[in-house]
Amino acid sequence: MTSDNPHRWSDRTAWAGRLNAPLRAFLRTETGGARVVLVAAVVALLWANLHMSSYESLWSTSLTVQLGDWPVSHDLRTWINSGLMTFFFLVAGLELRREFDIGELRERRRLALPMLAGLGGMLLPILIYLAFNAGHTTAAGWGAVMATDTALALGALAVFGPRFSDRLRGFLLTVSVIDDLVAIAVLAIAYPEHPSSTALIVAAGIFGLVLLVRAGGVRFGPVYALLGVAAWVAVSESGVDPVVVGLVMGLLTYAYAPGRTELQRASDQFRLFREQPTPQLARSAQAGLASALSPNERLQNIYHPWASYVVVPLFALANVGIVIDGDLLARAVTSSVTLGIVAAYVIGKPAGIVATSWLVARLSGNRFRPPVGWLAVAGVGTVSGIGFTVALLIATHALHGPALEEAKLGILVATIGASVITWLVFRAAARLSPVRRARALLGVAEGIVDLMLPVDPERDHMRGPREAPVTVVEYGDFECPYCGQAEPVVRELLADFANIRYVWRHLPLTDVHPHAQLAAEAAEAASEQGAFWEMHDLLLVHQDALNPTDLLGYAERLGLDLDRFREHMVEREAVDRIAEDVDSADLSGVTGTPTFFINGRRHHGAYDITALSAAVKAAFASAKLRPEYRRDPGRRHEGGPAS
Repeated sequence: MTSDNPHRWSDRTAWAGRLNAPLRAFLRTETGGARVVLVAAVVALLWANLHMSSYESLWSTSLTVQLGDWPVSHDLRTWINSGLMTFFFLVAGLELRREFDIGELRERRRLALPMLAGLGGMLLPILIYLAFNAGHTTAAGWGAVMATDTALALGALAVFGPRFSDRLRGFLLTVSVIDDLVAIAVLAIAYPEHPSSTALIVAAGIFGLVLLVRAGGVRFGPVYALLGVAAWVAVSESGVDPVVVGLVMGLLTYAYAPGRTELQRASDQFRLFREQPTPQLARSAQAGLASALSPNERLQNIYHPWASYVVVPLFALANVGIVIDGDLLARAVTSSVTLGIVAAYVIGKPAGIVATSWLVARLSGNRFRPPVGWLAVAGVGTVSGIGFTVALLIATHALHGPALEEAKLGILVATIGASVITWLVFRAAARLSPVRRARALLGVAEGIVDLMLPVDPERDHMRGPREAPVTVVEYGDFECPYCGQAEPVVRELLADFANIRYVWRHLPLTDVHPHAQLAAEAAEAASEQGAFWEMHDLLLVHQDALNPTDLLGYAERLGLDLDRFREHMVEREAVDRIAEDVDSADLSGVTGTPTFFINGRRHHGAYDITALSAAVKAAFASAKLRPEYRRDPGRRHEGGPAS
């Protein structure tokens, strides 16, 4: 693999061991999409103010789809708002399900606080909006101040927030998706148009059929696509906004890490194709590779870029266009709708999220507490004031005429205001001392430990200080080319950070690397003579020469006792030791190499020096908050991975 390959530092060998839809990949798509959304919003405003008649003429164009004798007819704006936006909420549902199955929320107790914080961040804005609009027909627009625009909020956090806290981004993601979930339920219940109970019963029956098909183990995508389209049509005819179909279908889609059995099957099918490259075996290999991944990951891979870069920008283009003139500005200054929306989002959102989080932590005796520090909770609150997409969607259902224009202006002003306040919050954090900043942003909550078997200094192969506060564990395979690429990065990491320890654990992938097991046994034979790391380095440098003769030559080069080395290899004395490492990898959900853990937390994404250094810096920041570190900053963490 050459150095100009953009995937060089994120690939793994054939047992692709990454968890489904890593948060970092999700954030990259969201932040990139946020820029496109902003451009689309600006274009919509310019277009509407330059030529409003052409703007409205395009989005009012009628489009009809004929299903036999049953026509489904909407204008172009409605097809975008209720049709394409279904895919946006499908992605939101998929991501929440992923977090629930294999992410932070797999520990159910971690769901309580962000769920309640999300609810508090909706209730207070609603009360503020109703306080401005009590007794007026515009009170019906209360639903427009509930939700957070996940894409823009994550984009703003990436620009303004700290760059070392995945916990912070995960907390925002959970709060905002729960916001969206409740907001769509409100949209379906509170703002139906010409409700039809018959169509709703049909839709419920279709969802029941989806559950039966899923329970039957059917994995054929077109079946679910057909049922999803049928459910969308039924819900649309019921008068309820059919975007709810996307959210429900996403929440019903399981997420799980690929298992060894599935990966082994896929590898066998690919090997058959390699030996006999026929179209039939190609289809079989392709199907085997796809089936090794969870449906959740496959659907996110398909729809997430489309939702971020096409659907949401089109929605902004179709809905943001309003004529901003003196008349609108004069009305907005005294408009209960505009003022209510701005106050609800800029004041109500952060106050509701922070106050609810504090109350939950206080009343539970800190048993339920935020995964981040309190200043970070405030930052999540302020950035959650970016309502944009869902706010516009609900506003178009709840308000009409001048009130809708005033609401759109309020949503735009709130988006800008929330972004500015978020910038101020994190600028204030940047002025704190390193320890105080770490506490303010990271807090003291324990993170999830992904490494199931703690590091044992008496057993594990270790480089660096024995009691270092940060531990990097790599599961590796001496024949894996990606492990070879990672080795110089690890060396640079150890050179840059003197106070970390590095641990190697064996994971020989014998189905794709026939010499990996023998190489691991050679490393252990060298370890018996105190030369593990010297042999480790030689094996990774000479990955294409791992035959028994080669291994014996390396032992001779290192000056080892060849008789002892040969006897160790012949008797296969290291088999049990290596099997223990493989078992620990299984327990930790590792199925590919290289896989890194930093202070017990699995590292996702790239393993270049920039990515690993950022993860190590975050681990150091967390380590500074541990009581033993604060009592003696010179003391280094001893024992297994830190929480």
